[in-house]
Amino acid sequence: MAWNEPGGKNNDPWGGNNQGPPDLDEALKKFKEQLGGIFGGGSGGSGGQGSGFSTGSAGAILAIAAFIWAVFGFYQVDEQEKAVVLRLGVYHTTHSAGLHWSPPLIDIVEKVNVTKVRQAEHRASMLTEDENIVDVPMSVQYTVSDPAHFLLKVRNPEHSLEQAMESALRHVVGGSSMDDVITAGREKMAVDVKQRLQNYLDNYETGILVSEVNIKESRAPAQVQDAFDDVTRAKEDKSRLKNEAEAYANTIIPEARGAAQRQLEEANAYRDQVTARAEGEAARFTKLLTEYKKAPEVTRRRLYIDAMQDVYSNSTKVMVDVKGGNNMLYLPLDRIANRNGGSGSGSIDNIDIEELTNRVVDQLRRETQSRRREGR
Repeated sequence: MAWNEPGGKNNDPWGGNNQGPPDLDEALKKFKEQLGGIFGGGSGGSGGQGSGFSTGSAGAILAIAAFIWAVFGFYQVDEQEKAVVLRLGVYHTTHSAGLHWSPPLIDIVEKVNVTKVRQAEHRASMLTEDENIVDVPMSVQYTVSDPAHFLLKVRNPEHSLEQAMESALRHVVGGSSMDDVITAGREKMAVDVKQRLQNYLDNYETGILVSEVNIKESRAPAQVQDAFDDVTRAKEDKSRLKNEAEAYANTIIPEARGAAQRQLEEANAYRDQVTARAEGEAARFTKLLTEYKKAPEVTRRRLYIDAMQDVYSNSTKVMVDVKGGNNMLYLPLDRIANRNGGSGSGSIDNIDIEELTNRVVDQLRRETQSRRREGR
């Protein structure tokens, strides 16, 4: 049977005996009394006297609060970090890695990673020294060297870095020619930009250390890129042809010098040969003259025989014109040499010139006598 049904005694399950909802003020009053009992305060009876905290309870509360405050002051700094401590808004100190303590609500601790390599990039169109426009992309890798300066000296160090990058890059590109910017001068430009950029950052006290500057492939603006590509190809062709010409020159010049040296040596050898031969002939003639003075007839005959031997040794046929006759005598010397050699040597040099001459004279004499007989 329900509590509010007829005959159910009308018992309210909340104990109100159907007297309406509980009073809120009464509930708050009971809560205060219970809270005062916990901290040692006494209630003043049914008259509702106020409760208060004892001195011991206040000390315990302060001790607990102080302990909690002290515990919240400990913090850990990692190996790759440094902690910047601000006391009442003013820089106080910088802590390295380890466990540290700072009074909470008085000190503010800012941790900065000083080993992380950060990167910033910049790209812009710039005017070179020879009044050409180029697009130069650049990337910078950096770390935080001074966390206090990084946090406090500059409001936005990354933005300051970007402005310093553009200033340093424009200064270096403005002092370089377009060929250096586009081709082989990028490495030297990167070194100059890094040095100038670091000077700017040190003057601004940004606490940033530039570790590397990379100037990527620079190129002309897109509107004139085709023309610059043609110029680049023409320069490459020029360099290639120049290298080929130098290689050809390095090949042909030594050959020409070698040929000239060879001809010079041959000429010197011919000169020495002719000179030596002339000197030998002169010495031979001098000796021959001495012998000729001693025996002119013998020497003359010997010279004649030597001359005939030289002539006959180079000829295999002799045509003899007989005086007083109409026929010309033909002497096959090679056959005569073969017939008289016996051993078949066949050398004309082995024939006694004097003997051969005597044979020819005898044959001519016999033919002459035969013609005279026939004429009679």
